Amino acid sequence: MAYDLEEQEQLATLKAWWNQYGNLLTWLLIIALAGYAAWTGWNYYQRNQAAQAGQLYEELQKAAASKDNGKVQRAAIDMTAKFGGTAYAQMAALAAAKSAFDANDLKTAKTQLQWVVDNGTSDEYKAIAKIRLAGIMLDEKAYDEGLKLLAGDFPAQFAGPVADRKGDILVAQSKIDDARAAYKAALEKTDGKNPARQLIQLKLDALGGEQAKGAA
Repeated sequence: MAYDLEEQEQLATLKAWWNQYGNLLTWLLIIALAGYAAWTGWNYYQRNQAAQAGQLYEELQKAAASKDNGKVQRAAIDMTAKFGGTAYAQMAALAAAKSAFDANDLKTAKTQLQWVVDNGTSDEYKAIAKIRLAGIMLDEKAYDEGLKLLAGDFPAQFAGPVADRKGDILVAQSKIDDARAAYKAALEKTDGKNPARQLIQLKLDALGGEQAKGAA
């Protein structure tokens, strides 16, 4: 069908515009589509990673329940190697540390806890790892290393357990006044309904301490 003069002019204008901007528009569309594809692919990858990590963590829990420390450690190694950026990896390392500790394998327990300290993305999981690792340092009489782990900032909800662990280490160092102050701080930072308060109070009493502020 023949174009009339007006249509020919419009077509000519469109062709001129396309010659000037068409290549740029094409590249912008390609970039936009590539970005969308990457975003969709990343979300799929993340969901897939989480699903696989969750399945492996279930296997680790079953191994822990059956006290198969070897299988627990293998699962934890796989977890941290393949899914190190997930919360499951941090939980797996903590569970593996407990399993190793119960099996009297302190070296492996320390390795798993240190992994969480060094690689954890959650301040809460890192706090748990530091407190537990400081407990092993206490057992090994590495008192200064234990206190170093407990230095610095912790999430507010861990103030009580951190002070309590400090008190234990200070008692082992025969620094009774410092230990008494740590236990008092632990009591003040521990909720009145928390059963741990009774044990902390017993420790304080054993040092000749007084009832701390906020005690039930």
